[in-house]
Amino acid sequence: MAIDLSDYEAKARQAVQDFWGNRERARQKQFASGRVDPGERAGVTAGKNMDGFIDLVIDIVRANGLEHADIHRKRRMVTLPGYFRPTKLWDVLVIHAGHLIAALEFKSQIGPSFGNNFNNRAEEAIGTAHDLWTAYREGAFGEQFRPFVGWLMLLEDTEQSRSPVRDVSPHFPVFPEFEGASYAERYRILCRKLVQEQLYTAASVMVSPRSAVDTGDYSVLSELTGLRNFVSELAGHVAVETARRGG
Repeated sequence: MAIDLSDYEAKARQAVQDFWGNRERARQKQFASGRVDPGERAGVTAGKNMDGFIDLVIDIVRANGLEHADIHRKRRMVTLPGYFRPTKLWDVLVIHAGHLIAALEFKSQIGPSFGNNFNNRAEEAIGTAHDLWTAYREGAFGEQFRPFVGWLMLLEDTEQSRSPVRDVSPHFPVFPEFEGASYAERYRILCRKLVQEQLYTAASVMVSPRSAVDTGDYSVLSELTGLRNFVSELAGHVAVETARRGG
């Protein structure tokens, strides 16, 4: 049976529109209330900005055979045990017949503070995955096949996120691929390495301008780190689990 990508392109465009629209509505609500968070916080504190992508994941899981899987997105139900810490909150967990099928994280980054935020996101992504796989090795989820672990970043497409960045490393040189790399390119490199090092089954970065609130426009930076690969890996993983368990 062919895998079903659940019309992901149209749903991704809608998710991007919702992302920018939700941010703007949150900002306007704060202005109206007279309580405004500094900088970009006004568009973040309402949460729910990445819900369109969560809906896409749910559609893919259902379309590829796990109609009766438990898909958790509420905070009190998305906790997994860790190895280096007691627990970790994820954005989405897919559980079927007592087995962890998938764990996913959805992140976004808006300017202007790309530098520190990139480093924080990278450290968080690496640490989260290492913690999960160590817990898996130690039997935290029981005896089961490896789950799908996914990480997706929606990055604001601006001149600042696309411009070359210079780093200073006084003692040893940085790896060549990072020399002059923009923040968008750094996310592409990060996602590639997260997959190559088997920390994530799929890792994707999408870039989108604020004007996409009207169009849902976005772009990807490579085939490996693009959204199609992300949803294809997820759909394939779900289809395999369906075949293993007879639906």
